[in-house]
Amino acid sequence: MSELSRLSEDVTAYDRLAQRVSDAAVLWELASGEDDAATATEAQTEIATIERDLDALEVTALLGGEFDDSPAILEVHAGEGGTDSQDWAETLLRMYERWAEQHSFKTQLVELTPGEEAGIKSATVTIDGRHAYGLLSAERGVHRLVRISPFDAAKRRHTSFASVDATPEVDEDVDIEINADDLRVDTYRSSGAGGQHVNVTDSAVRITHLPTGIVVSCQNERSQMQNRAVAMRILKSRLVARAREEREAEIAALRGEKRDIGFGSQIRSYVMHPYQMVKDHRTSVETGNVQAVLDGDIDRFIEAELRRRASERDESP
Repeated sequence: MSELSRLSEDVTAYDRLAQRVSDAAVLWELASGEDDAATATEAQTEIATIERDLDALEVTALLGGEFDDSPAILEVHAGEGGTDSQDWAETLLRMYERWAEQHSFKTQLVELTPGEEAGIKSATVTIDGRHAYGLLSAERGVHRLVRISPFDAAKRRHTSFASVDATPEVDEDVDIEINADDLRVDTYRSSGAGGQHVNVTDSAVRITHLPTGIVVSCQNERSQMQNRAVAMRILKSRLVARAREEREAEIAALRGEKRDIGFGSQIRSYVMHPYQMVKDHRTSVETGNVQAVLDGDIDRFIEAELRRRASERDESP
């Protein structure tokens, strides 16, 4: 029923758009026949709106992957750059939370490790909404910031890096075997907000999957049992994603394709000094409104990357 509802939503959106195109054509004919400037302006405004909605519908059509409609597990990690990098990681986390809010997506903070002086070392947040993973998968990679450091008394320009990773949150019924002997479970005191309870008990949970080295943590829930359940769900999702990426890498190797290394690939630069610009290095899409981007206006970058991927798939033999 859930899948039927999603498909019906897409078909209904197409039908509505087709009707609006028809109505706009009639309106334009009336304006042309009667030489009515006001009606012509109304028709042009409607056509521009239809074009934007059509672009959005085309992006939806690109999201047909196995997990594209799944919730996303988004991870942000500070990279090189010390305190500046940790502050940059926190800024990125806020950017994605604002983007999710603009799309009416639900967010839940799972784990956050604060920096020594400012910002965060890492954070994990789940984002649930239509095509959440499919959209956010376009954000995986290293994000580079160039600015005058607020932490440098000499006011010098600094370059900071933070990595973003997105994993689809899989359903409980997805079959994947996890051997209990392959897990190391550690408990520790939560460092996040949550009241007196988390401050006096070791409720946070860290699970290490020994064969792969994957580490997941959860400290947001109020009990150790709840945190463990969430951490296991995330681990399961990470393992499923890892298996799929390994299959894709094997296929790419057979095709002779060259792929970027996930963490080492710088996908976007955010320059705040000596000029203002955000540029995506994969698609060359750029804007001078850096603040709008940091406030969550990243759809142009996501859509361009999804179209680039689709173009690459079409060109593949």
